[in-house]
Amino acid sequence: MSVRLGINPLTWTNDDMPSLGGDTPLETCLSEGKQAGFSGFELGHKFPRDPVVLGPILTDHGLSLVSGWYSGELLTRSAEEEVEALKPHLHLLKSLGAKVMVFCEVTHCIHGERETPLSHSPRLSEEGWQTLIPRLNQVADYCLEQGVQVAYHHHLGTVIETPGEIERLMEETRPSVGLLLDTGHLVGAGGDPVVAQRKYADRIVHVHCKDIRQEVLADVRNRDLSFLDGVLNGMFTVPGDGYIDYVPLFKGLKASDYAGWVVVEAEQDPAVAHPLTYARMGCDNLKRFCAEAGLQITE
Repeated sequence: MSVRLGINPLTWTNDDMPSLGGDTPLETCLSEGKQAGFSGFELGHKFPRDPVVLGPILTDHGLSLVSGWYSGELLTRSAEEEVEALKPHLHLLKSLGAKVMVFCEVTHCIHGERETPLSHSPRLSEEGWQTLIPRLNQVADYCLEQGVQVAYHHHLGTVIETPGEIERLMEETRPSVGLLLDTGHLVGAGGDPVVAQRKYADRIVHVHCKDIRQEVLADVRNRDLSFLDGVLNGMFTVPGDGYIDYVPLFKGLKASDYAGWVVVEAEQDPAVAHPLTYARMGCDNLKRFCAEAGLQITE
């Protein structure tokens, strides 16, 4: 089994705070990502959403479409309404060969609100759980029937953030709901990626690698700062530049025959963290970690 290495355009231009890298064209993101050594990109807000337009652009750069974020609103609309809402996104992913959809329930989320501290992350009531789970199952079943699996993204500042919330989500959803394991978001919420990988090995269908600068995370928590302030202060960085130990995680992925994408998704201020420099660092470190773990890479 082997993995492919991809990157998210957050390295160059930020979706939650568009002023970060706002002047950076898509061409720069793609050319520098390829130059850094990556085989594919996730979607960002500067990407065309018509597969007829985007496909040739990616092909010209020798890149594949990895996946793309979808903002779910299942707490406020039915599964049928959600399916209708996601069809264009699903069509784009399916048309360009992506096998997973990055899905996150964003009702009441606060990660895009700079003035709202992470301590105010929304929590699901019992009624909320009873609403979310069957609707998510239904949406995930539909996507899987279309050839694209939901990869649920636990995310700081959303209703599925903590290890306990991830555990309940995995226990109560059907196998059609895959898990996106995000190292930075998990550590930021008090979890352990190695423990999570072992626990949910058969559900993990996508992996995001962002590292954590431990002292910045501590400062964000101690001063009760927001997610965006954490990003601006340098809480996240590329794998190998923080304190997360990736080799045991990758050994676990190898043992479980994981064969999906491993994606650098490390939002920083591009004016502070030079994008090409950090993209190269992230790719080189991922290759080193894979080699140490015996995890094969394909282009």
